[in-house]
Amino acid sequence: MTINDTDRTSISARTSPFTKYRVLTKPLLLVAGAALIAGCTATGGSGSATSTTATGSGSGAAATAAPAPDITADLASITTKDVAKISPTRLADGLVAPTNRWFSGLVFGDKPQPVFPLPLSAALTDQGFALGLPTITDSAKTIMGGTNPQIQVPLGASSMKVTGYDTLTVTSTYYDGSGSELGSVLLAQGSPFVTYTAASDQTLAIEPIFKAGSTAGLYTTNVAGHDYGLVVGGGASVDDAGKVTLTSGSTITLYGVPDGADAASLATAAADPVTGGSVDYSVDGDQVTTTLKYTTKNGGDTAIMPMAGQTVATGTKGAGSYQTIYGTADVYTGTSLTTSAPLTEPSYQLDVSNLSDEDKAALVEQVKTDAAAIDFTATDTYFGGKYLYRGANLMTLAEQLGVDDVAKDLRTKLTAELTMWFDPKRCATEATKCFVYDDQIKSLIGQEASFGSDELNDHHFHYGYLIYAAAVVSANDSALADKIAPVVDLAVADIASARASSAFPQYRNFDPYSGHAWASGSSPFADGNNQESSSEAVNAWNAVALWAKVRGNTELQNQATWMMSTEANAAKLYWTNTDTSEFPAFTGSIAALNWGGKRDYATWFSAEPGAMLGIQLLPMGSYSTYLAGDADRIKANLEQGAAGGYGVQFGEYMAQYLALADPAAARSELANLPAEIDNATTKSYVMAYVFSRSDSSGS
Repeated sequence: MTINDTDRTSISARTSPFTKYRVLTKPLLLVAGAALIAGCTATGGSGSATSTTATGSGSGAAATAAPAPDITADLASITTKDVAKISPTRLADGLVAPTNRWFSGLVFGDKPQPVFPLPLSAALTDQGFALGLPTITDSAKTIMGGTNPQIQVPLGASSMKVTGYDTLTVTSTYYDGSGSELGSVLLAQGSPFVTYTAASDQTLAIEPIFKAGSTAGLYTTNVAGHDYGLVVGGGASVDDAGKVTLTSGSTITLYGVPDGADAASLATAAADPVTGGSVDYSVDGDQVTTTLKYTTKNGGDTAIMPMAGQTVATGTKGAGSYQTIYGTADVYTGTSLTTSAPLTEPSYQLDVSNLSDEDKAALVEQVKTDAAAIDFTATDTYFGGKYLYRGANLMTLAEQLGVDDVAKDLRTKLTAELTMWFDPKRCATEATKCFVYDDQIKSLIGQEASFGSDELNDHHFHYGYLIYAAAVVSANDSALADKIAPVVDLAVADIASARASSAFPQYRNFDPYSGHAWASGSSPFADGNNQESSSEAVNAWNAVALWAKVRGNTELQNQATWMMSTEANAAKLYWTNTDTSEFPAFTGSIAALNWGGKRDYATWFSAEPGAMLGIQLLPMGSYSTYLAGDADRIKANLEQGAAGGYGVQFGEYMAQYLALADPAAARSELANLPAEIDNATTKSYVMAYVFSRSDSSGS
């Protein structure tokens, strides 16, 4: 069961059957934009992100909460149809399929894929499991950790399936040829410990051999410079030859030793295995917090490694650190740890109140030109959503500028489109611009798939645009809001359900530990799950917050604000403003595509530097000021991304990005934008964004 380097995937050697891109442009004309005002601000309050899915092994039954009454009614109203092109192959009965997770590769596909519960890598097969601390290497375009199966645990099993999961952990159970349970292995994000609990008497020959050390009950080994520890519990034992004998209910816990510490420093914590996890969050003042909570068998402290670069607000520093693809990460001790991120306020509106007369006149003319050219012909959830997002922003801009006839016409068209898209029964008679609920995979899916949306890919990217348009257009139209609410609420629940239920998993895309979302539904990769467009993820949570405000749902508004702020913070930490000083060979100014096991200066759709940067910017809404704060870094990113000028794909978004650092320079680039711009925006919106970053004199 050894996994070799040849099992690693490489972006250069792989093509994606589903993710992206997304280049469907519409020519719009250029005429020669913001102290931003929030369309919605959530402060105060807190919430629990605790999963209700059972983490035990055995029958695999799930302790799931019933859907909220409104969701129950919504589900009853929508057409149900099996359209998903994925199905779980290693999942216990009764569990909602955990798509878009860091561990989804364990559940789907012909064989389980490696997963990355940092600081470890782990490979589970039908026969047993392996783990190891990644050996980090860097090259011009890749920071690689990958699978490093240095510790091999053959179980002699015939099959494996996931039997439980929660916000931070996943439990996989092994069976022999007769279907009898052998035992279960628990992996936890942010934990150096992997615990195997035996369900029957057995002897394991772990490779390499662990030898007893000077600390009673601790066994150690070293592989290629990495130290590992092993402790036993519940009556398990290790003999002089390294054979491990277990009885039903006994455990072994394996772990990687941090740099700057020894195996003994974690032995006590390892002897009290992690059994589950949960997350709490808060939105308070100018920051949000995320609290990672770990349950241990006996209630004792454990070791916790937050993601590198995150700000630890509350935690007790332990001994040592781990090398990860995101940089050096410190070890903390306790049963919980709290990180913080700056508040990113939900918003839908640029502040165009201080434009000069000249700028306003130019903008009014461009709004009229854009409105004459706009259409809503796209029929899939991605491009259809972008068209609606574009129209909603143009309508808002027209209303702000007093172009009443244009605004009224756009509102009429958008209302008709939203009524179609969010008609719960439209898919019963139409093939496009509608949703169905797939009861097998437990997801809302647009009947016309794009970029693998029927494989559960990119739902947050797609639905963010649609939810945003729904929120903006219905903000002052309660009748429309009530009419479209059943399907909009289901779209929100699909990507951001606050609690696990029998209808949807908790969240879906969003990973509280990592602080960002994952895009692939089934994660069929040896490098784990991935996300490319950090900005479209931020856009999704902004949209959910805006819709929550329209519906008066304070709990959801707080949750979405926490998700948005955390994702925006991660977008800068790991994508646009990432610290690569520990990886000197890496030459990308940004990391355009982050995985569980590696990071790439690459995209799914283009090798152009502008594509790498642009996909971290679009759709560059009023809330995108989270990208500001370091003018020198913005300019450095643009030196690489816009090296050939702003007349390239996504040049319009790069001009807006430049406006966060140098509004005057951005203004001068408005004449150099591409003739065809991305279909999530208009020339008038780009102009308004840039103008509104300048002072009232137009400088």
